[in-house]
Amino acid sequence: MSPPTLIVHADWSVRPDRRWMCVAESTDGEHYTVSAPEPVGSTTSLLARLTTRARAKDDEPCVLIGVDVPIGLPSAYATRAGIDSFLRALPRFGHGPWADFYHVAEQPDEISACRPFYPRSPGAARQKHLLDALHVHDMNALLRRVERATEHRAAAASLFWTMGARQVGKAAIAVWRDVLAPALSTAARDLAVWPFDGRLHDLLRRHQMTIAEVYPAEACVQLGLGSPGRRWSKRSRDDRVAHAGALHQWAQSRGVRTTPTLVAAIRDGFGDRPDGEDRFDSVVALFSMIDVVEGRRSEGAPDCPDIASVEGWILGQTP
Repeated sequence: MSPPTLIVHADWSVRPDRRWMCVAESTDGEHYTVSAPEPVGSTTSLLARLTTRARAKDDEPCVLIGVDVPIGLPSAYATRAGIDSFLRALPRFGHGPWADFYHVAEQPDEISACRPFYPRSPGAARQKHLLDALHVHDMNALLRRVERATEHRAAAASLFWTMGARQVGKAAIAVWRDVLAPALSTAARDLAVWPFDGRLHDLLRRHQMTIAEVYPAEACVQLGLGSPGRRWSKRSRDDRVAHAGALHQWAQSRGVRTTPTLVAAIRDGFGDRPDGEDRFDSVVALFSMIDVVEGRRSEGAPDCPDIASVEGWILGQTP
C-alpha cells in the first residue's frame, strides 16, 4: 500500500469548538510522526489546508482522512427512498425534492424519505414517529450492517435519530453538507470515498485524497483497549490515563514517533475539560488507521454490493 503523506483523523462533534484532529506525517516514507490533537478549524477550508500541508512535504501528496460520522445510508431506508448509490445521491441532498434533507424535522408530520432526520429538539419526540414515517418495523432497520452490535461493542446509534448523547446525525449532516458534497462537486478536488470508490490501497495509489469512516469506539477495540462502556469510559480522565501505557507501547512497537506534546497529553489523560474525550478519540482512531495503512489490519469491508454502493463500512472493522 502506498504510504500516505498525511494520515488524519477528525473527531467531528456537532459543536465546532469540540472538533479536534490528530495528524500523522510521513517523515521518511517509512515512519510516521504523530502530533498532539489540534482544532479542525474551518470546515470549508479543511481539505484545502490538508492538501497544502501535504504538498509542503511531497510534490505528489497523498492524504488519508478519517471522520467519526457515518458515511453511507441504511439499506432499508435507501430502498424506500429509491437510492441505489450513496455517492450519486449525496450531491442531490439539499436541492430540489431533497431541499429539506438536512433540515432536522421538528414535528412527526414533517418526517419523510426526503427529510429523514428527527427530532430537532426532544419535546414529545418518540422513535415510533420515525419508524412510522419511514415505514420500518424497528430501529435495527435504520442501522447499517456495520453499525449493529458485535461481540466486542454495542450497536451504534441510528443515523436518523438525532436525540441523546450518542446521536451522530447532526455531525453527519455537517460533514456531508459542508465537506463531502462540495468536494465531490468540485472537479479540481481529487477526492475518493472509501469503500464506495474501491479498495483502500487502490485509492491511495490513484487519488490525492481519500476519506473514510472511522469509529473511535471500534478503534479502541482494535488497539486492545477494550470496548468503551464495558468497565471503562472514554469520558473519564482517570480511565484515559489508565490506557496511556498501552498507547505508548503501541507507538513504540510500530516505530511511530510521538511529539513531546502528544506524549504529555496522553499521560495527562487529555485534561479534565469536556473536550478531553474528543482529543482522545482523535488519537486512538488515528492509531487504528495507521495499523490498516501499514497492513497490520485488514481494511475490513466485505465484498457486498450494497455495502460498496449504499451502506459503506467502518475502516478496520472485521465483518
